[in-house]
Amino acid sequence: MLAGIFSPVGFADLPGWMQDNPAEAFDAFRLCAQHAQKNIYRSGSLGIGFESFETAYQAARLAGRLNPEQARLFFQAHFVPCRIEPRADQSGFVTGFYEPEVRASRHQTAVFRTPLLSRPDDLVKVTDENRPQSLDRSFVFARRTAEGLTEYHDRNAIEQGTLSGRRLEIAWLEDPVDAFFVHVQGAARLMLQDGQMLRVTYAGKSGHEFTGPGKVLAELGEIPLEAVTMQSIRKWFADNPHRINEILWQNRSYIFFREAGIDDPKAGPVAAAKVPLTAGRSLAVDHLLHTFGTPFYISVPELSAFADRPFSRLMIAQDTGSAIVGPARGDLFAGSGQSAGEVAGVVRHAADFFALVPKPLLQAAVA
Repeated sequence: MLAGIFSPVGFADLPGWMQDNPAEAFDAFRLCAQHAQKNIYRSGSLGIGFESFETAYQAARLAGRLNPEQARLFFQAHFVPCRIEPRADQSGFVTGFYEPEVRASRHQTAVFRTPLLSRPDDLVKVTDENRPQSLDRSFVFARRTAEGLTEYHDRNAIEQGTLSGRRLEIAWLEDPVDAFFVHVQGAARLMLQDGQMLRVTYAGKSGHEFTGPGKVLAELGEIPLEAVTMQSIRKWFADNPHRINEILWQNRSYIFFREAGIDDPKAGPVAAAKVPLTAGRSLAVDHLLHTFGTPFYISVPELSAFADRPFSRLMIAQDTGSAIVGPARGDLFAGSGQSAGEVAGVVRHAADFFALVPKPLLQAAVA
């Protein structure tokens, strides 16, 4: 049953709908349709079930490439826009994420000293069936021991060498701050010394709660909360290199990676929805609430970093993140490389969320 937070509106009620280019969003949507031909996305708890996309997915697979007007008509034919009306304490909010591009080495050197690690074999997924009573329910990963599951090593312990000697190193970076932001983004393009590019993506985490350095620095009075951006955090670390560990180790969460194939260097990383992300059109959502593949129209009048006009565009839910919690909370994918990072780093804005609900679902609700 569709949750009561969805209020149907018309496409004319979407700010800037006629000015957007939904063909870019359609291409991202079609990737989900192709994946869904042989795979199932888990349905979110708010009631937009995976099965309700069947008609739209089939039409998208048959349609091929569409121009902007054809794409607009496609979404109008298959969906009804619904404003998301969250609780007062959960108003709409967006941040940005991107795929960093950093220099790296396959081998540790005097310059490249900070490793990105692959997933250790004693890191296991925690479920209701195997969770010990002593492990807090916030942990979704744990360490397997002879005595049972227990809390995994945290960032402080790992960066001081508790996993050394296990041959987990995928590559080595020059800067621990670069490595940290690769952890935050969950993916990266590594430019190796021999000129090759290696792509890494998320493979697991220690399970500890994420504590952002911006929050820590604001609480310490180092950066005003309203001035916290990725850029201001990086500048503070550059000015205070002797305090990097002091701040970063307050975030106990640690991310593990795996090497990812590079079918198309121009495409974004393959994320939680198992399709490559599309710059400016892929959205990370709370996957417990929403279903991957859902189109969202996001309106952020105060955001102009993506283009020289207020942000109002159609996005497709294709990723998630531990900090993305709530029905009207999203992370906008800005693309890959430094310029994308400049965009993603300044996105912290109130936003209006409209979910495009498949017509069969609403028709069933009123039948």
